[in-house]
Amino acid sequence: MHTLLFGVSGLPLGNGEKFHYASGIAYLKAFGLDALELLFVRSVNVSARNSAAILREKAANAFHLSAHGSYYINLNAASAIKRQESLQRIASGAEALRLVGGRSLVFHPGFYLGKPPAEAWETIKDCLRRLPDDGIDYRLETTGKGTQCGTVPEIVALCRELPACKPCIDFAHIHARQNGGLRTYADFAHILDALLEGLGRAALDDLHIHMGGIAYGPKGEKHHLPLADSDFNYKACLQALRDYAVKGCVICEGPRLEYDAILLKNAYHRL
Repeated sequence: MHTLLFGVSGLPLGNGEKFHYASGIAYLKAFGLDALELLFVRSVNVSARNSAAILREKAANAFHLSAHGSYYINLNAASAIKRQESLQRIASGAEALRLVGGRSLVFHPGFYLGKPPAEAWETIKDCLRRLPDDGIDYRLETTGKGTQCGTVPEIVALCRELPACKPCIDFAHIHARQNGGLRTYADFAHILDALLEGLGRAALDDLHIHMGGIAYGPKGEKHHLPLADSDFNYKACLQALRDYAVKGCVICEGPRLEYDAILLKNAYHRL
């Protein structure tokens, strides 16, 4: 990556139009955005039937594509069969993403399920070792609830041990997991410093980021919010990304999708 791109997760809102991925790319480009995260969260919805049209629009608009894998992934499941099913869901998402020239497949690695976090981390690591290192970056996402494996240290440690894995830093999730813990520039800088220390400059030169408004409580994440209705300090976050010369892709999540994504992009370029 040579810059910081901005985009959305899933199909854009538009003005009453019904989008598919190919038409959504063209719309988002005209709107001023650079990237789209395909949603494979309930099913893999890219195949030989629609991949050619997506590829055409991706090339025509110089667009960046990633994907969010299944919600039904738990690499710390008690059952070996369920762990294998999770690995198969990851593999299916990676295969579909490859069809459209994408590289980053985002997913939540798993839940603690009452186990000590260190024990759950080891089980998840052993599962991730079984994924092929074949050009897809498995983006391990920081998670929004204390029941989930996915703190910054856990993600950094997994990525340090597994070359095919890279971080997806979801700042909104971290904010919610810490019950509103990201307040100041120093809070965001601390996360970027942890990436630098644990993974080196390469992590900041190709970082996948989620950002958006979020509602939370004592147990962490509740649901996404418009940025304007949230206490997420996106201006401090963007300033830290600028100061640390972070490159990669910022994906905006939440009910206002492209409207909040362009707000983030414009705010970043005004810094």
